[in-house]
Amino acid sequence: MFTRLFKRRISRKGFMKLCGIGIGSLVLSNSLLKFAFGRDNVSAGRVVKKIKGLHDLVAVKGDDPYAITVKAVEAMGGMEKFVKKNSIVLIKPNIGWDRSPEQAGNTNPYVVGALVDMCFKAGAKRVNIFDNTCNESKRCYENSGIEKIAKEKGANIYFVDDWNVVKAKFNYKSPMEGWPIYRDALECDTFINVPVLKHHGLTGLTLSMKNLMGVCSGNRGMIHFDIGTKLAHLTDFIKPDLSVIDAYRVLKRNGPTGGNLEDVLDMKTVIISTDPVLCDSYAAKLMDKDPLSVSYINQAVKHNLGSPDIDKADILAINA
Repeated sequence: MFTRLFKRRISRKGFMKLCGIGIGSLVLSNSLLKFAFGRDNVSAGRVVKKIKGLHDLVAVKGDDPYAITVKAVEAMGGMEKFVKKNSIVLIKPNIGWDRSPEQAGNTNPYVVGALVDMCFKAGAKRVNIFDNTCNESKRCYENSGIEKIAKEKGANIYFVDDWNVVKAKFNYKSPMEGWPIYRDALECDTFINVPVLKHHGLTGLTLSMKNLMGVCSGNRGMIHFDIGTKLAHLTDFIKPDLSVIDAYRVLKRNGPTGGNLEDVLDMKTVIISTDPVLCDSYAAKLMDKDPLSVSYINQAVKHNLGSPDIDKADILAINA
């Protein structure tokens, strides 16, 4: 049939008609897909909520990582400030490496477990957990201990799908323009960013803003070029509602991969804040590092994304 069709001479009017049918079909199919799934392929990022805690930052030190996480959130005003009934929460830990909890390459599983429990207690309908891992995902999820505790607590932990992304759109010139971001990082009511504090060979430290690389698809190695600006813009795009830095076991050198227990320092601390810049700055100080020497903190300050001024902040430090 198609052979007979294209052997025939087609008039200019007929050709234009065929083109119109083709274009109309494409438009219709895209419209149907958008109607069916209610989704766009471009996003301007999450909307900032400006949730105010009881303090600018809370740091709790103690022997039990689960207990000090709970105490820190309660001192900030409780998870109910951040999670509403029937809401969808994304908890974004670092699960990037095939390492055990003792090796401090990933977020402590008990910190994650405490956050899941508190989210459900506050009334969350669903708690999602994922990371775009550097090592093989199955081994990272399993050996980190995060998959096990997440499932025990009833969270939805899963591997990312590179097709399920949206392209980032900024209202200013950004090197992250058009970058594919996992949709679930944006389509959540509450975003809780939960990195582990550790040394990083390129940026000096992995902190909360660095941890957001795990919501990015695409060739993430390219983010390492002008990484300070890119991570600052990514933070502005995601607008995490709460940053929780796991400083229970800290990787003091040979990060981000680690692997040697001699590189691990027990700080037994959890730090939380609604200001990712302040949170990262406080953690940097714990590592005896000038916050503004960390490229993404420096750029975030220039973009007015938060304050690095620890001395002027309302900080509550607790020894549990």
